[in-house]
Amino acid sequence: MTIFLSFAFLVALLTHIGCSNQRRGPDSSGRRYNRIQHGQCTYTFILPEQDGNCRESTTDQYNTNALQRDAPHVEQDFSSQKLQHLEHVMENYTQWLQKLENYVVENMKSEIAQIQQNAVQNHTATMLEIGTSLLSQTAEQTRKLTDVETQVLNQTSRLEIQLLENSLSTYKLEKQLLQQTHEILKIHEKNSLLEHKILEMEERHKDELNTLKEEKENLQGLVLRQSYIIQELEKQLNKATNNNSVLQKQQLELMDTVHSLVNLCSKEGVLLKNAKSEEDKSFRDCADVYQAGFNKSGVYTIYINNISEPKKVFCNMEVSGGGWTVIQHREDGSLDFQKGWKEYKMGFGTPSGEHWLGNEFIFAVTSQRQYSLRIELMDWEGNRAYSQYDRFHIGNEKQNYS
Repeated sequence: MTIFLSFAFLVALLTHIGCSNQRRGPDSSGRRYNRIQHGQCTYTFILPEQDGNCRESTTDQYNTNALQRDAPHVEQDFSSQKLQHLEHVMENYTQWLQKLENYVVENMKSEIAQIQQNAVQNHTATMLEIGTSLLSQTAEQTRKLTDVETQVLNQTSRLEIQLLENSLSTYKLEKQLLQQTHEILKIHEKNSLLEHKILEMEERHKDELNTLKEEKENLQGLVLRQSYIIQELEKQLNKATNNNSVLQKQQLELMDTVHSLVNLCSKEGVLLKNAKSEEDKSFRDCADVYQAGFNKSGVYTIYINNISEPKKVFCNMEVSGGGWTVIQHREDGSLDFQKGWKEYKMGFGTPSGEHWLGNEFIFAVTSQRQYSLRIELMDWEGNRAYSQYDRFHIGNEKQNYS
């Protein structure tokens, strides 16, 4: 039985060596096994069970309620002896196992050292391979990082160049913006000046409009007064027409007398011819000028009866057959007609522009023969109107030229 157990132990020892913790317990066949760990290795021992029912369960042993077996005392003594024998055998096994353990440890030292050395070499080789691989990967990564760094540097350089270009463009734009801002300020100043000038022009325009309105009102009042005067003149003209006929007869008689005196006084034909030539150049009014062949409107010299000096008048040769002697002309308001009695008596202004011929000259002209009066008006829009009277004559100063 001892030999069998030893052989079973060796088989168990040789078939199971591993690295684990020490553990005890039964196997599937009902036998117990022991594990002993030494260093990194574990030894497993299988022990067989004793024949017969040597042990009672703890439950049967300590449970007071369990039923006790009806066994004789002889069997109990035999079991005790057998148990003591087994304990003795177990002590022997234990001693033998300790020796065997020491033997195994001594014999396994070299193998374990060899295994460790091989493991170290394998580990070193593996580490070298891993290191080589890591170096290769590191070199590759370094190369890639170098390429990436180069690309980053190139990109950074391009970005710096682009940034410089953008900065330059920004500086130029800022400079242009400042120039445009300065120009805009100048334009604003000019606009302000123009607005101020426009406001001033509007004020002047308003003043001029007000002035024109006042002048228009004055002209309307003047037209009304002139209409009244014209009506009065028509009345006076009708009265003076009769007197004019008498004066014309007297004038004709005087002319005949003068011609007779000239004929009597002239001794030679040359003197008579010269006298007739001078007489032909003496125009009483614009009608004589027109009949003499002058058909252009302008300033001409006439010789009025009872007036010692010739008088320059404006003759209108275009309106209603021509030959009209202009006694008053107003056009642009350049001449002030707010005059006194003396100025209206002797006349004022220039015949080629705005003027008044003079009441004394009008009286002298209308006293020569029968005349017609034509009054023409034109407004600001160019609309014309006129009034014509077939007979016109005024009295002298004593009659207030009426």
